[in-house]
Amino acid sequence: MILLVFFSISCHGQAQKKNHKSIIVGFYNLENLFDTIDDPATNDAEFLPEGTYKWTAERYQAKLSNMAKAIAAIGSDINLEGPAIIGLAEVENPGVLQDLINTPPLKGKGYKIVHYDSPDERGIDVALLYKPSLFTVINSTSNRLVIPGEPGFYTRNQMVVTGKLEGEQLSLIVNHWPSRRSGPAYREKAAVLCRHLSDSLSVKYKNAKIIIMGDLNDDPTDNSVAVSLGAKGVKEKITKGELFDPMVVILENGSGSLTYKGKWNLFDQIIVSEPLLDMKTKGWKYDKAAVFSAPFLLEQEGKYAGNPLRTFVGEKYFGGYSDHLPVYLILKNGR
Repeated sequence: MILLVFFSISCHGQAQKKNHKSIIVGFYNLENLFDTIDDPATNDAEFLPEGTYKWTAERYQAKLSNMAKAIAAIGSDINLEGPAIIGLAEVENPGVLQDLINTPPLKGKGYKIVHYDSPDERGIDVALLYKPSLFTVINSTSNRLVIPGEPGFYTRNQMVVTGKLEGEQLSLIVNHWPSRRSGPAYREKAAVLCRHLSDSLSVKYKNAKIIIMGDLNDDPTDNSVAVSLGAKGVKEKITKGELFDPMVVILENGSGSLTYKGKWNLFDQIIVSEPLLDMKTKGWKYDKAAVFSAPFLLEQEGKYAGNPLRTFVGEKYFGGYSDHLPVYLILKNGR
């Protein structure tokens, strides 16, 4: 049995006139976005100026600049405004998110933040950035995975955000599932929680349009995603109440969001509920999904050429972006 703990907020804003034909929704694991301040409530000793990674103000500012550049560029070939909504993983606290949205080229884009502290042992959380001119937040909850009999097990909470995307209701579930080291059973339990959250939204809201996003620490074909979550990879076979994972085909075609021992994995996924595929109804529809692999995010030479350009490899500072590539999908308006 899995127990759920809920924390709620509500906030309201004004959406602008409905005139966008396409919207970018993304997800990005930022690879340890920590500040340089010692926080007793966070396991941040490695990310201090005197810590393992010599995490100085200069390195922190370089990290913010890199993350802001990457986020602003996601899907910019489709929509020059960049993502309307983007889920994030591996952020330390709301302060680093505030610093991020105040860093060019994100500064001035109007992003707002949804964030909750998680009980994660490393002190990292998930979060959501959104543009209130496009997306009005109605409600959000932070949902803890609690496993009976294992009081010492802690991981990232799963965050649900429901709002209006240019007037039409949309819910997002932002995830960062337990690590590979913890074993597949914990990710399968996280998948069960995520499916429960998705099903609850479908019960509460008729024809709920839901986007599940996150670093799932599993590929689309692993049991946690394909069985426990029940996400399927063939769009034409999706029936009412089911979930579609476009990342199945992307992985089959040889693309991924991170590498391990020279092999691409696609742990970063964006999954949609069936109403986002229903072409018979009006409103926002899933169009396509992709891994954002701009050249500046990749190693350009050497033995790791083509791999994500990381901030660190081991304890060696590379000054790059993240060990993960961002993923995104395009929503098109069927009105």
